[in-house]
Amino acid sequence: MASRYGHDWPIGRSGPADWRIVACAAAPEADGMAEIFIAGAAMTAFGRNQDRTLRSLTEEAVAAALHDAGATPDVVEHAVFSNAVASVLTGQACIPGQAALRHTGLLGIPIVNVENACASGSTALGLARAILASGAGDVAIVVGAEKLSHPDKQRSFAAFSSGYDQDEPPTVARARAGAGSVFMEIYAQLARDYMARSGSTEADFAQVSVKAHLHGALNPNAQYGEPITTEQVLASRLVVDPLRLLMCSPISDGAAALVLATERGLRRMNADPVRILAASLVSGRDRRPGEPTAPERAAQAAYAEAGVGPEQIDVVELHDAAAPAELITCEELGLCEPGKGPELLRSGATTLGGSVPINPSGGLLSKGHPVGATGCAQLVELTDQLRGRCGPRQVEGARIALAENAGGFLENDAAAATVTILGR
Repeated sequence: MASRYGHDWPIGRSGPADWRIVACAAAPEADGMAEIFIAGAAMTAFGRNQDRTLRSLTEEAVAAALHDAGATPDVVEHAVFSNAVASVLTGQACIPGQAALRHTGLLGIPIVNVENACASGSTALGLARAILASGAGDVAIVVGAEKLSHPDKQRSFAAFSSGYDQDEPPTVARARAGAGSVFMEIYAQLARDYMARSGSTEADFAQVSVKAHLHGALNPNAQYGEPITTEQVLASRLVVDPLRLLMCSPISDGAAALVLATERGLRRMNADPVRILAASLVSGRDRRPGEPTAPERAAQAAYAEAGVGPEQIDVVELHDAAAPAELITCEELGLCEPGKGPELLRSGATTLGGSVPINPSGGLLSKGHPVGATGCAQLVELTDQLRGRCGPRQVEGARIALAENAGGFLENDAAAATVTILGR
Protein backbone atom coordinates (compact mmCIF):
# COMPACT_ATOMS: atom_id res chain seq x y z
CA MET A 1 0.00 0.00 0.00
CA ALA A 2 1.32 3.45 -0.86
CA SER A 3 1.10 5.98 1.96
CA ARG A 4 0.08 9.57 1.49
CA TYR A 5 3.76 10.46 1.82
CA GLY A 6 4.98 8.29 -1.02
CA HIS A 7 6.28 5.21 0.82
CA ASP A 8 5.24 1.78 -0.37
CA TRP A 9 4.29 -0.35 2.60
CA PRO A 10 3.54 -4.07 2.30
CA ILE A 11 0.13 -5.34 3.35
CA GLY A 12 -0.74 -8.81 4.59
CA ARG A 13 1.71 -11.59 5.42
CA SER A 14 3.33 -11.99 2.01
CA GLY A 15 6.39 -9.79 2.61
CA PRO A 16 10.03 -10.87 2.73
CA ALA A 17 10.82 -13.95 4.76
CA ASP A 18 12.65 -12.05 7.51
CA TRP A 19 9.51 -9.97 8.15
CA ARG A 20 7.49 -13.15 8.57
CA ILE A 21 10.04 -14.47 11.06
CA VAL A 22 9.81 -11.23 13.04
CA ALA A 23 6.03 -11.38 13.06
CA CYS A 24 6.20 -14.97 14.32
CA ALA A 25 7.86 -13.69 17.46
CA ALA A 26 4.58 -12.00 18.30
CA ALA A 27 2.03 -14.45 16.93
CA PRO A 28 1.76 -17.66 14.93
CA GLU A 29 1.31 -17.36 11.17
CA ALA A 30 -1.39 -19.99 10.85
CA ASP A 31 -4.72 -18.80 9.51
CA GLY A 32 -7.48 -18.75 12.09
CA MET A 33 -5.14 -18.00 15.02
CA ALA A 34 -6.85 -16.70 18.12
CA GLU A 35 -7.34 -12.97 18.32
CA ILE A 36 -5.70 -11.46 21.38
CA PHE A 37 -7.17 -8.44 23.15
CA ILE A 38 -6.09 -5.93 25.77
CA ALA A 39 -8.84 -6.29 28.35
CA GLY A 40 -7.45 -4.07 31.10
CA ALA A 41 -4.89 -1.27 31.23
CA ALA A 42 -3.58 0.93 34.03
CA MET A 43 -0.50 2.75 35.22
CA THR A 44 0.77 4.57 38.26
CA ALA A 45 1.69 8.22 38.16
CA PHE A 46 5.25 8.58 36.90
CA GLY A 47 7.80 10.63 38.80
CA ARG A 48 10.60 10.46 41.32
CA ASN A 49 9.20 8.40 44.15
CA GLN A 50 12.03 7.90 46.62
CA ASP A 51 9.58 6.56 49.21
CA ARG A 52 8.11 3.90 46.87
CA THR A 53 9.51 0.44 46.24
CA LEU A 54 9.41 -1.47 42.98
CA ARG A 55 6.97 -3.86 44.64
CA SER A 56 4.56 -1.13 45.75
CA LEU A 57 4.51 0.43 42.29
CA THR A 58 3.89 -3.00 40.75
CA GLU A 59 1.07 -3.83 43.15
CA GLU A 60 -0.70 -0.55 42.40
CA ALA A 61 -0.57 -1.06 38.62
CA VAL A 62 -1.62 -4.72 38.79
CA ALA A 63 -4.62 -4.05 41.03
CA ALA A 64 -5.77 -1.17 38.80
CA ALA A 65 -5.39 -3.16 35.56
CA LEU A 66 -7.31 -6.14 36.95
CA HIS A 67 -10.05 -3.79 38.15
CA ASP A 68 -10.16 -2.16 34.73
CA ALA A 69 -10.62 -5.57 33.10
CA GLY A 70 -13.32 -6.59 35.56
CA ALA A 71 -11.10 -9.51 36.54
CA THR A 72 -9.64 -11.09 39.64
CA PRO A 73 -6.14 -12.55 40.05
CA ASP A 74 -7.44 -16.12 39.93
CA VAL A 75 -8.36 -15.85 36.23
CA VAL A 76 -4.78 -14.96 35.22
CA GLU A 77 -2.80 -17.92 33.90
CA HIS A 78 0.51 -16.29 32.88
CA ALA A 79 2.47 -13.20 33.92
CA VAL A 80 5.27 -11.50 32.00
CA PHE A 81 7.24 -8.97 34.03
CA SER A 82 9.38 -6.26 32.48
CA ASN A 83 12.25 -4.55 34.27
CA ALA A 84 15.56 -3.27 32.96
CA VAL A 85 17.87 -2.16 35.77
CA ALA A 86 16.73 -3.46 39.18
CA SER A 87 19.74 -5.76 39.22
CA VAL A 88 22.01 -2.72 38.92
CA LEU A 89 20.21 -0.33 41.28
CA THR A 90 18.71 -2.57 43.97
CA GLY A 91 20.54 -5.87 43.55
CA GLN A 92 17.30 -7.70 42.78
CA ALA A 93 18.49 -9.88 39.92
CA CYS A 94 17.15 -13.14 38.46
CA ILE A 95 13.61 -13.04 39.91
CA PRO A 96 12.39 -9.43 39.87
CA GLY A 97 8.90 -10.44 38.75
CA GLN A 98 8.43 -13.13 41.39
CA ALA A 99 9.55 -10.65 44.06
CA ALA A 100 7.47 -7.71 42.81
CA LEU A 101 4.32 -9.81 42.25
CA ARG A 102 4.66 -11.81 45.45
CA HIS A 103 1.64 -10.30 47.23
CA THR A 104 -0.63 -9.61 44.24
CA GLY A 105 -2.39 -12.99 44.26
CA LEU A 106 -0.49 -14.01 41.11
CA LEU A 107 2.30 -16.04 42.68
CA GLY A 108 2.22 -19.69 41.60
CA ILE A 109 1.43 -19.17 37.91
CA PRO A 110 4.22 -19.10 35.30
CA ILE A 111 6.11 -15.81 35.62
CA VAL A 112 8.58 -14.82 32.90
CA ASN A 113 11.05 -11.98 33.42
CA VAL A 114 11.94 -9.79 30.45
CA GLU A 115 14.90 -7.44 30.18
CA ASN A 116 15.32 -5.78 26.78
CA ALA A 117 16.56 -2.27 27.53
CA CYS A 118 14.00 0.50 26.99
CA ALA A 119 11.95 -1.88 24.82
CA SER A 120 11.40 -4.29 27.73
CA GLY A 121 7.72 -3.47 28.29
CA SER A 122 6.65 -3.80 24.68
CA THR A 123 8.75 -6.94 24.32
CA ALA A 124 6.86 -8.39 27.29
CA LEU A 125 3.55 -7.56 25.59
CA GLY A 126 4.60 -9.39 22.44
CA LEU A 127 5.70 -12.42 24.44
CA ALA A 128 2.44 -12.59 26.42
CA ARG A 129 0.49 -12.30 23.18
CA ALA A 130 2.45 -15.19 21.70
CA ILE A 131 1.81 -17.33 24.78
CA LEU A 132 -1.95 -16.85 24.50
CA ALA A 133 -1.97 -17.23 20.71
CA SER A 134 -0.17 -20.57 21.11
CA GLY A 135 -3.12 -21.93 23.07
CA ALA A 136 -1.22 -22.15 26.35
CA GLY A 137 -3.85 -20.07 28.16
CA ASP A 138 -6.58 -17.50 27.83
CA VAL A 139 -5.58 -14.71 30.22
CA ALA A 140 -2.18 -13.16 30.87
CA ILE A 141 -0.94 -10.05 32.60
CA VAL A 142 1.96 -7.92 31.41
CA VAL A 143 3.64 -5.69 33.98
CA GLY A 144 6.40 -3.14 33.44
CA ALA A 145 7.98 -1.55 36.48
CA GLU A 146 11.10 0.46 37.23
CA LYS A 147 12.59 2.25 40.20
CA LEU A 148 15.22 4.50 38.59
CA SER A 149 15.62 7.24 41.16
CA HIS A 150 18.39 6.73 43.69
CA PRO A 151 19.91 8.98 46.39
CA ASP A 152 23.13 8.78 44.38
CA LYS A 153 22.21 10.14 40.94
CA GLN A 154 25.37 8.70 39.46
CA ARG A 155 24.03 5.23 40.20
CA SER A 156 20.93 6.04 38.13
CA PHE A 157 23.01 7.40 35.26
CA ALA A 158 25.36 4.43 35.40
CA ALA A 159 22.43 2.04 35.01
CA PHE A 160 21.89 3.33 31.48
CA SER A 161 25.48 2.51 30.55
CA SER A 162 24.60 -1.18 30.62
CA GLY A 163 22.49 -0.63 27.49
CA TYR A 164 25.31 -0.94 24.95
CA ASP A 165 27.82 -3.63 24.04
CA GLN A 166 30.48 -3.51 26.76
CA ASP A 167 32.98 -5.56 24.75
CA GLU A 168 32.50 -3.57 21.56
CA PRO A 169 31.04 -0.18 22.55
CA PRO A 170 29.85 2.44 20.08
CA THR A 171 32.55 4.74 18.76
CA VAL A 172 31.09 7.70 20.63
CA ALA A 173 31.30 5.72 23.89
CA ARG A 174 34.98 5.00 23.31
CA ALA A 175 35.71 8.59 22.34
CA ARG A 176 33.83 10.13 25.26
CA ALA A 177 34.49 7.59 28.02
CA GLY A 178 33.99 9.24 31.39
CA ALA A 179 32.66 12.48 29.87
CA GLY A 180 29.05 11.98 30.99
CA SER A 181 26.00 10.08 29.80
CA VAL A 182 26.96 7.91 26.85
CA PHE A 183 23.37 7.78 25.66
CA MET A 184 23.10 11.56 25.62
CA GLU A 185 26.27 11.58 23.51
CA ILE A 186 24.66 9.04 21.15
CA TYR A 187 21.41 11.00 20.95
CA ALA A 188 23.35 14.21 20.32
CA GLN A 189 25.27 12.64 17.44
CA LEU A 190 22.02 11.32 15.96
CA ALA A 191 20.56 14.83 16.29
CA ARG A 192 23.53 16.46 14.55
CA ASP A 193 23.37 13.94 11.71
CA TYR A 194 19.63 14.54 11.38
CA MET A 195 20.08 18.32 11.31
CA ALA A 196 22.56 17.92 8.43
CA ARG A 197 20.20 15.85 6.28
CA SER A 198 16.85 17.47 7.14
CA GLY A 199 17.59 21.11 7.83
CA SER A 200 16.05 20.78 11.29
CA THR A 201 17.13 23.26 13.96
CA GLU A 202 17.45 23.47 17.72
CA ALA A 203 14.20 25.45 17.63
CA ASP A 204 12.46 22.43 16.05
CA PHE A 205 13.75 20.18 18.83
CA ALA A 206 12.58 22.75 21.37
CA GLN A 207 9.13 22.74 19.76
CA VAL A 208 8.93 18.96 20.20
CA SER A 209 9.51 19.46 23.93
CA VAL A 210 6.95 22.27 24.07
CA LYS A 211 4.37 20.03 22.40
CA ALA A 212 5.18 17.12 24.71
CA HIS A 213 4.69 19.26 27.80
CA LEU A 214 1.50 20.77 26.35
CA HIS A 215 0.11 17.25 26.05
CA GLY A 216 1.58 16.12 29.37
CA ALA A 217 -0.18 18.97 31.16
CA LEU A 218 -3.43 17.18 30.26
CA ASN A 219 -2.25 13.84 31.69
CA PRO A 220 -2.64 13.43 35.47
CA ASN A 221 -0.09 10.58 35.44
CA ALA A 222 2.65 12.62 33.76
CA GLN A 223 5.81 13.45 35.69
CA TYR A 224 5.80 17.03 34.40
CA GLY A 225 2.38 18.65 34.29
CA GLU A 226 3.21 22.23 33.38
CA PRO A 227 3.44 23.73 29.87
CA ILE A 228 6.79 25.22 28.86
CA THR A 229 7.89 27.67 26.18
CA THR A 230 10.43 27.44 23.38
CA GLU A 231 12.45 30.13 25.13
CA GLN A 232 12.58 28.06 28.32
CA VAL A 233 13.79 25.01 26.43
CA LEU A 234 16.52 26.89 24.59
CA ALA A 235 17.62 28.61 27.80
CA SER A 236 17.89 25.34 29.76
CA ARG A 237 21.27 23.85 30.52
CA LEU A 238 23.27 22.46 27.59
CA VAL A 239 23.76 18.70 28.07
CA VAL A 240 25.55 17.76 24.85
CA ASP A 241 25.31 20.02 21.82
CA PRO A 242 22.60 20.42 20.49
CA LEU A 243 20.63 18.81 23.34
CA ARG A 244 19.48 20.90 26.27
CA LEU A 245 18.07 19.66 29.54
CA LEU A 246 14.42 20.18 28.58
CA MET A 247 14.99 18.20 25.37
CA CYS A 248 15.84 15.08 27.40
CA SER A 249 13.59 12.61 29.20
CA PRO A 250 13.89 12.55 33.01
CA ILE A 251 14.78 9.84 35.50
CA SER A 252 11.48 8.31 36.56
CA ASP A 253 9.86 5.68 38.73
CA GLY A 254 6.57 3.97 37.88
CA ALA A 255 4.69 0.90 36.73
CA ALA A 256 2.10 -0.01 34.11
CA ALA A 257 0.11 -3.19 33.55
CA LEU A 258 -2.00 -4.74 30.79
CA VAL A 259 -4.39 -7.69 31.04
CA LEU A 260 -4.45 -9.73 27.81
CA ALA A 261 -7.12 -12.24 26.87
CA THR A 262 -8.40 -14.47 24.10
CA GLU A 263 -12.10 -14.31 23.21
CA ARG A 264 -12.69 -17.18 25.61
CA GLY A 265 -10.73 -15.39 28.29
CA LEU A 266 -12.90 -12.30 27.90
CA ARG A 267 -15.87 -14.35 29.11
CA ARG A 268 -14.22 -14.58 32.52
CA MET A 269 -14.22 -10.82 33.04
CA ASN A 270 -16.17 -7.63 32.40
CA ALA A 271 -13.90 -5.85 29.95
CA ASP A 272 -13.97 -3.18 27.25
CA PRO A 273 -11.42 -4.85 24.95
CA VAL A 274 -9.07 -3.47 22.32
CA ARG A 275 -7.58 -5.69 19.60
CA ILE A 276 -3.86 -6.26 19.20
CA LEU A 277 -3.43 -6.10 15.42
CA ALA A 278 0.36 -6.52 15.35
CA ALA A 279 3.36 -6.74 17.65
CA SER A 280 6.78 -6.85 16.00
CA LEU A 281 10.19 -7.12 17.61
CA VAL A 282 13.57 -6.86 15.87
CA SER A 283 17.14 -6.58 17.04
CA GLY A 284 19.48 -3.94 15.71
CA ARG A 285 22.20 -4.67 13.19
CA ASP A 286 25.58 -3.31 12.24
CA ARG A 287 23.98 -1.40 9.39
CA ARG A 288 25.64 -0.52 6.14
CA PRO A 289 24.88 2.92 4.69
CA GLY A 290 21.33 3.11 3.37
CA GLU A 291 20.08 0.01 5.17
CA PRO A 292 16.88 0.42 7.23
CA THR A 293 17.09 1.04 10.95
CA ALA A 294 15.63 -1.31 13.54
CA PRO A 295 12.51 0.88 14.02
CA GLU A 296 11.99 0.94 10.24
CA ARG A 297 12.16 -2.85 10.04
CA ALA A 298 9.86 -3.23 13.03
CA ALA A 299 7.36 -0.86 11.42
CA GLN A 300 7.45 -2.76 8.13
CA ALA A 301 6.75 -6.02 9.95
CA ALA A 302 3.91 -4.55 12.00
CA TYR A 303 2.20 -2.87 9.03
CA ALA A 304 2.42 -6.14 7.11
CA GLU A 305 0.92 -8.16 9.96
CA ALA A 306 -1.85 -5.66 10.75
CA GLY A 307 -2.77 -5.13 7.10
CA VAL A 308 -2.65 -1.33 7.44
CA GLY A 309 -0.37 1.43 6.23
CA PRO A 310 0.93 4.56 7.98
CA GLU A 311 -1.79 6.71 6.43
CA GLN A 312 -4.37 4.76 8.47
CA ILE A 313 -2.80 5.45 11.86
CA ASP A 314 -4.86 7.83 13.99
CA VAL A 315 -2.61 8.27 17.03
CA VAL A 316 1.01 7.43 17.86
CA GLU A 317 3.08 6.93 20.99
CA LEU A 318 6.78 6.84 20.14
CA HIS A 319 10.05 6.67 22.01
CA ASP A 320 11.20 10.28 22.46
CA ALA A 321 14.01 9.73 24.98
CA ALA A 322 15.42 12.94 23.47
CA ALA A 323 13.38 15.45 21.49
CA PRO A 324 15.03 14.87 18.07
CA ALA A 325 13.92 11.22 18.25
CA GLU A 326 10.31 12.23 17.53
CA LEU A 327 11.25 13.78 14.20
CA ILE A 328 13.58 10.93 13.25
CA THR A 329 11.10 8.23 14.24
CA CYS A 330 8.07 9.73 12.51
CA GLU A 331 10.06 9.37 9.28
CA GLU A 332 11.07 5.79 10.15
CA LEU A 333 7.39 4.98 10.69
CA GLY A 334 6.45 6.39 7.28
CA LEU A 335 4.33 9.21 8.72
CA CYS A 336 6.14 11.62 6.41
CA GLU A 337 8.77 11.54 3.69
CA PRO A 338 12.46 11.32 4.64
CA GLY A 339 13.72 14.71 5.78
CA LYS A 340 10.18 16.06 6.27
CA GLY A 341 9.87 15.51 10.02
CA PRO A 342 10.35 19.21 10.83
CA GLU A 343 7.73 20.14 8.23
CA LEU A 344 5.25 17.68 9.74
CA LEU A 345 5.87 19.14 13.20
CA ARG A 346 5.53 22.74 12.05
CA SER A 347 2.27 21.95 10.25
CA GLY A 348 0.58 21.08 13.54
CA ALA A 349 -0.32 17.58 12.31
CA THR A 350 1.36 15.90 15.30
CA THR A 351 -0.26 18.10 17.95
CA LEU A 352 -3.61 17.23 19.53
CA GLY A 353 -6.25 18.28 17.01
CA GLY A 354 -3.91 17.48 14.10
CA SER A 355 -4.20 14.64 11.63
CA VAL A 356 -1.81 12.25 13.44
CA PRO A 357 -1.17 13.31 17.06
CA ILE A 358 2.14 12.02 18.42
CA ASN A 359 2.57 11.35 22.13
CA PRO A 360 -0.73 12.70 23.46
CA SER A 361 0.35 11.25 26.82
CA GLY A 362 3.25 13.71 26.94
CA GLY A 363 5.71 11.08 25.76
CA LEU A 364 8.88 10.22 27.58
CA LEU A 365 9.80 13.92 27.70
CA SER A 366 6.84 14.92 29.86
CA LYS A 367 5.13 11.72 31.06
CA GLY A 368 8.48 10.28 32.16
CA HIS A 369 10.68 7.31 31.33
CA PRO A 370 10.87 4.52 33.94
CA VAL A 371 12.66 2.25 31.49
CA GLY A 372 11.04 -1.13 32.10
CA ALA A 373 7.57 0.44 32.37
CA THR A 374 7.77 2.75 29.36
CA GLY A 375 6.58 0.34 26.65
CA CYS A 376 3.63 -0.81 28.75
CA ALA A 377 2.68 2.79 29.56
CA GLN A 378 2.60 3.67 25.87
CA LEU A 379 0.08 0.88 25.35
CA VAL A 380 -1.99 1.93 28.35
CA GLU A 381 -2.30 5.37 26.73
CA LEU A 382 -3.25 3.96 23.34
CA THR A 383 -5.78 1.54 24.84
CA ASP A 384 -7.41 4.47 26.62
CA GLN A 385 -7.33 6.54 23.43
CA LEU A 386 -9.12 3.80 21.47
CA ARG A 387 -11.69 3.49 24.25
CA GLY A 388 -12.29 7.25 24.12
CA ARG A 389 -11.51 7.88 27.76
CA CYS A 390 -8.56 10.30 27.67
CA GLY A 391 -10.58 13.39 28.49
CA PRO A 392 -9.00 16.67 27.34
CA ARG A 393 -6.19 14.87 25.47
CA GLN A 394 -8.54 12.53 23.60
CA VAL A 395 -7.86 12.04 19.88
CA GLU A 396 -11.34 12.21 18.42
CA GLY A 397 -12.41 9.21 16.37
CA ALA A 398 -9.22 7.22 17.01
CA ARG A 399 -9.62 3.67 15.66
CA ILE A 400 -6.05 2.51 14.91
CA ALA A 401 -3.10 3.31 17.17
CA LEU A 402 0.63 2.62 16.91
CA ALA A 403 3.38 2.44 19.54
CA GLU A 404 7.11 2.46 18.75
CA ASN A 405 9.50 1.52 21.54
CA ALA A 406 13.26 1.10 21.15
CA GLY A 407 16.15 0.58 23.50
CA GLY A 408 19.85 0.03 23.85
CA PHE A 409 22.34 0.84 21.13
CA LEU A 410 24.89 -0.84 18.92
CA GLU A 411 27.27 1.14 16.69
CA ASN A 412 24.61 2.75 14.49
CA ASP A 413 21.28 1.14 15.38
CA ALA A 414 18.94 0.61 18.32
CA ALA A 415 19.69 -2.74 19.93
CA ALA A 416 15.98 -3.62 20.18
CA ALA A 417 12.91 -2.08 18.55
CA THR A 418 9.23 -2.89 18.67
CA VAL A 419 6.14 -1.60 16.90
CA THR A 420 2.72 -2.52 18.23
CA ILE A 421 -0.53 -1.70 16.45
CA LEU A 422 -3.90 -1.70 18.23
CA GLY A 423 -7.36 -1.47 16.71
CA ARG A 424 -10.85 -0.75 17.95
